[in-house]
Amino acid sequence: MKVINADNESINKLINRDDSGRIRLQKKVSKILDEVRTGGDKALIKFTKKFDKVELKKKTIRVSEAEISGAYQHIKPELINTLKEIIQNVNKFYLKQKPKSWTIKQEGIELGEKFSPIENVGVYVPAGTAPLVSSVYMTVLPAKMAGVKKIVMVSPPNEYGTIDPHILVVANLLKVDEIYKLGGAQAIAALAFGTKTVPKVDKIVGPGNEFVTEAKRQVFGYCDIDMLAGPSEVLIIANHHANIDYLKKDLMSQAEHHKGLSVLVTTSQKVFNALKDDKEVEGFMIKAKNLDEAADISNRIAPEHLQLMVKSPNRLLKKITNAGAIFVGQYTPVAVGDYIAGPSHVLPTGGTASYFSGLNLRSFVKSSHIISYSKKALMSSASWVKEITELEQLVHHWESVKVRCE
Repeated sequence: MKVINADNESINKLINRDDSGRIRLQKKVSKILDEVRTGGDKALIKFTKKFDKVELKKKTIRVSEAEISGAYQHIKPELINTLKEIIQNVNKFYLKQKPKSWTIKQEGIELGEKFSPIENVGVYVPAGTAPLVSSVYMTVLPAKMAGVKKIVMVSPPNEYGTIDPHILVVANLLKVDEIYKLGGAQAIAALAFGTKTVPKVDKIVGPGNEFVTEAKRQVFGYCDIDMLAGPSEVLIIANHHANIDYLKKDLMSQAEHHKGLSVLVTTSQKVFNALKDDKEVEGFMIKAKNLDEAADISNRIAPEHLQLMVKSPNRLLKKITNAGAIFVGQYTPVAVGDYIAGPSHVLPTGGTASYFSGLNLRSFVKSSHIISYSKKALMSSASWVKEITELEQLVHHWESVKVRCE
C-alpha cells in the first residue's frame, strides 16, 4: 500500500480525484451527443459499429421478444430462485422510503405537497467481461416501487450483436418495457433526446464508464440524471479491533473494478505495520491520530463505500456526514451491499457523496406544492403581497391580488 500523510496537500490529491483528461473527454462526448441529436438512429448505428464493432440495423436496435424468450435457454434455473430472494430484500428496504402526500390547514389556508412518480425512466446497464445482473435489479426495482410507468433499458451489445442472456432475463422478470442494444455516450444521447426508434425519457440512471458519466453530465437539463458516478471506491476506518485479514480482502475487492480506489484510514500502529509493505494490496493508507481525525478525513474524501471496522462503529457513525453507503461492523463487507442487502449499489463516487445521494425510491419521485387560500385569508394577507411587489416593482403581481379583494 502507498502510505500518505494526513496533511492537506496529500489528502487533496484524493479529494480532487477523477479530474484528469476532463477537457478532452468533454469535447469527444459533446460531438457524439450533437451527432445523435441531429442524426438520430443513423448516428446510433454509426457509433455502435465504431465503438462496439457491431453492425446494427434500425430494426435490430431494439431487443426483440424472440431474443428475450431465447435468453431463458442460456441461464441456470436456480438463478430465478436467487433473484426472488434478492428482490424481496430490495423491496422491503424501499417500502420504507415511499413518501406520503400531506396537507396542513389553518384559517382558510391549505398548504401541502403531492408526490408523483416520474413517468419515463432510462436505465443504463454497463457491459463487462461478466454479466452485471445486479445493476439491473439495483436500478429497476426502486423505479418500479416508486410507480414509474415506463422503464427503458440500454446496454452495449456483445460481439455477437446481442445482450448477455442473464441481463435480458433479469430485465424481463422485472418487466422492463423496452431494451435497446446501445452503449456509451450515444446511448445516453438517445435516451435524453429521443430518436425514431428510442423514446426520450425524463430521467437517466445507472453506472457507466467515463464517457457515460460525462454524457449524463452534459444532458442534465434535457432530462434528469441520478448522479455522476465514476470508478468504484472504498474507504475503511479501522482501529486495533479490526481483523487484518478482513481488511486486506475488503481493500483488494476494489481492485477487481477498473480503476478501483481503496483507502485505509487507521488509528492502529498494529494495522499500519501489518499492511504498509503489503504488495498484494493496491491503494492508500493514512495514519490518523484518533477516530475523530479519521472521521474528518473520511468526510473530506467523501467515499462511495465507507466501512467502519472499529469496536464501537455506531458511535463513529454519528460523526460521518459524507458517504454513499456506510457499512457498519466487522461482518458487513461491501459485497453484501453490492448484491443482496437491499439498498441500491448505484452510489456517488469521486467525492460527489458530499452532495449526491445513492439511488433510491425518492430518485424516481417528484413533488408538487399545493396552495389554497379562501377569500378571507387572501384579504388578510394582501398587505404583505403589496409591500413586496412594490419593492420588486411588479405592478401586475399586486393587481392580481387586489382585484380579488375589491
